Amino acid sequence: MNRRLTPAMIGLLAVLIALTAVFTLLVRIPTPARGYVNLSDVAITFTGLTFGPWVGFIVGGVGTAIADLLGGFAPYAPISFVAHGAQGLLVGLIGYRQTSIARMALAWLAGAVAMVLGYLLGGAIYVGFPTALLEVPLNAFQALVGGVIGIPLVLAVRKAYPAVDRLGQRQTWTE
Repeated sequence: MNRRLTPAMIGLLAVLIALTAVFTLLVRIPTPARGYVNLSDVAITFTGLTFGPWVGFIVGGVGTAIADLLGGFAPYAPISFVAHGAQGLLVGLIGYRQTSIARMALAWLAGAVAMVLGYLLGGAIYVGFPTALLEVPLNAFQALVGGVIGIPLVLAVRKAYPAVDRLGQRQTWTE
């Protein structure tokens, strides 16, 4: 997990943040608390498992917050930053470079719980507890989709491109 902020890492972060924002904005299903269900959890699960906790935190938090700002949900941007940032952090802390599907599922579950609780607490402040409580099953469903798609995506990408977890790191070339 010794990642340095190299130009390659900055580029990787930028691409993953943009990808997360696109996944967030691509499909938006409105919810009762004036929010929306989206595919951001797929990108966050993939990122945390593949690149670790700090990349997961930055990508999850910044990508979803930018999507909220661009998509007309600016009041949710700070909530999204904290909830999805914590999600990416926990997924990465528990599941980074794991090969066990059970361990990856545990990482996803910890991140999902953090995200759902983050939106419940943030939503309680913004729209009130009863309305925020209505969001819990929808946020849990969003997290479920993130795990059901994100974990197999990690496995497929690792199989097709085993060096994926070294993206963004300083490379040394030998001849």
